[in-house]
Amino acid sequence: MKVAFGSGLAVVFLMTAGWGQSGSKDYSLTPVLHSVSYAGVWRGQTKLTTDEFLLKAKELGFTHIELMAKRPHVSPLDYDGEARKKLKARIQELGLKLVCLAGYTDFTTSADKPGIPSAEMNAVYVGELARLARDLDVPIIRVFTGYERPGVPFDTQWGIVVQGLKMAARKAAEYGVTLAVQNHHDIAIHPDATYWLIREVNEPNCKAAFDAWSPALQGINGKELADAACKMAPYMVYTTVADYVKHARYKYDATLVNYVKESDVVRAVPFGTGFIDYKSFFQALKDSGYRGYVAYEMCEVLEGGGSIENLDRTARTFLKTFADLAR
Repeated sequence: MKVAFGSGLAVVFLMTAGWGQSGSKDYSLTPVLHSVSYAGVWRGQTKLTTDEFLLKAKELGFTHIELMAKRPHVSPLDYDGEARKKLKARIQELGLKLVCLAGYTDFTTSADKPGIPSAEMNAVYVGELARLARDLDVPIIRVFTGYERPGVPFDTQWGIVVQGLKMAARKAAEYGVTLAVQNHHDIAIHPDATYWLIREVNEPNCKAAFDAWSPALQGINGKELADAACKMAPYMVYTTVADYVKHARYKYDATLVNYVKESDVVRAVPFGTGFIDYKSFFQALKDSGYRGYVAYEMCEVLEGGGSIENLDRTARTFLKTFADLAR
């Protein structure tokens, strides 16, 4: 099996580039660096400009990238026609390929206020991202579903998400762009629900961006996680990976003279060192013949802090671990 990388760490991966096989099935796993990893979104995290991120991705050895479609990176508010041409040319100049724009949708944002058309508003936003994607020659937009709002029937919110994704997908289709729905927000967060949602939306350019970390945080790991990946693989075009550890939390209760357990806090760690069974997840994707992208992100408080040195070290760890898992 071969996996292609750019300069920097290329010497480490001369054995790995393009198509691979697992048994009788072909698969293709392409590593991607998500710009949220250098966006200053969590305490102490280094923030790079868009151009600084492009240079960083090349330095680290990535050839494929994902850009946040919001500030501080590529917001449609800041990129007019001329700026888009310059960014596209810069990406090409550096030998990089922009494969995904990260959208930040929440289709249920006003589900508790029926007079506000949140599905339409989010669809319009996705349409603008699709126009941006077309101008930058990007095939995929990552989108979310919606956070569950209290006091609104669940099925009402589900329906809003379905309606919104349908409208957004049809708008994106006008620009030749595919939507990749990430299992990130509350609605359709369980793998079975994600599977149902994609099939209910039933638009040819609305696919899944199914991640392992989300089911793992729900207690779905090991064989159960692998089974979920096999089920989702035919609908997938994208997956984002990050790894985590859980730290137990307790709150002192004076009436008991004891500590009461609360929900664990989750912290990010280098890829392959956390509790998520990525070996089983990747094997399931390979066995299912997955051909798509594997994006790496550092979007939460990370072991070692947010210095540029630690972020770089952690990104390089991902590439090394990915090369092993993708064989």
